[in-house]
Amino acid sequence: MKTYELIAPCHFGLEAVLKREIYDLGYEITKVEDGKVSFLGDAEAICRANIFLRTAERVLLKAGQFHAETFEELFQGIRSIPWEEFIPADGRFWVAKASSVKSRLFSAKDIQSITKKAMVERMRQACHTSCFPEDGADYPLRLFLMKDEVTAAIDTTGESLHKRGYRPHVGKAPISETLAAALLMLTPWKGDRILVDPFCGSGTFPIEAAMMAANVAPGMNRSFTAESWTNLIEPKMWQEMVEEAQEMADLSIAADIQGYDIDGQVVRAARENARRAGVGQLIHFQQRPLSELRHPKKYGFLVGNPPYGERLEDRETLPGLYREIGEALGRLDSWSAYLITAYEDAQKYIGRKADKNRKIYNGMIKAYFYQFLGPKPPRPKTQPNAGSDGGKPLAGQGKAGAEGGKPIMGQGKAD
Repeated sequence: MKTYELIAPCHFGLEAVLKREIYDLGYEITKVEDGKVSFLGDAEAICRANIFLRTAERVLLKAGQFHAETFEELFQGIRSIPWEEFIPADGRFWVAKASSVKSRLFSAKDIQSITKKAMVERMRQACHTSCFPEDGADYPLRLFLMKDEVTAAIDTTGESLHKRGYRPHVGKAPISETLAAALLMLTPWKGDRILVDPFCGSGTFPIEAAMMAANVAPGMNRSFTAESWTNLIEPKMWQEMVEEAQEMADLSIAADIQGYDIDGQVVRAARENARRAGVGQLIHFQQRPLSELRHPKKYGFLVGNPPYGERLEDRETLPGLYREIGEALGRLDSWSAYLITAYEDAQKYIGRKADKNRKIYNGMIKAYFYQFLGPKPPRPKTQPNAGSDGGKPLAGQGKAGAEGGKPIMGQGKAD
């Protein structure tokens, strides 16, 4: 089976998390750059990566790379790529997106136009025809120019991978599914301790946590552009991968995942989103203000995306809100808290300096992932003869990769 170089874009600052995910799937990493990770894989890898990766935005099939400082060099470089090896004569191809950073060529419209002309010229020569009906499968191209280096890749995904298919209902300032999953992976939470999101909104953090705990693959209930690429991928591969994902999911687990919000309508939407994701039975949602946040259980995790004043009228309320967060942490003195916010004075009003602080870009907004670490729970006493490895295999690793005692795929700490 032919090996390709695949490119997985991600949120800036979370490349190490995605790298670990790809490594756990068993693929060789070739390059890690700002906002993307490249790796080697075959046709099956395209299916597996789309269905199992939690933190990638999409999976791109690299077609070629070259240097271009002029539009003529761009045309010749694109024409030199063997597009006929990727796209059939009836394929519909176009430049879906062109981005340019620190390059002499910067007009996205001109780059797209010239690239399309060069692709048509190459296909005309290779297929010995000048007529392309383009009534077949879609092959959207993405072009990246970085310091005059051009990378051409075909999008295998379609709608971004953060579109899991469960969230038609969103609250104010929602966090994306891929970002929520990545931030959860930066915590030591493994599903065996209570996790609470006191600002749950549409329920993204609790839902992603439940999917991880139950080993539910994020892409098993959606479609992908490359499903129609019968010239490159056998249709049965997609079905086999979905069946593998279904076998690995375990919704019978005992998990304590809770989501609170002050808005009752938003809480109802979160419940519906969780139901659509298939994990509604694993999450308890409740309308509840932050001031009432307290819990008898110890060593829990508080994870959330509190408001940070996107709207001017909200900013006056922020100091009081973050003081309440500090008071809640005081009541939950054995818990750890992980908060993503763009509010610069968060630590000041929480009244505590974070033990760890990581800069994250939430879309185009610079935010910080504050980590307030609580004490570790006492180690359980070791039971004799308790080393059974009869559990289900890890999501995405195939039946041969299952070993008892390993964490659920993607939940280990990033490199």
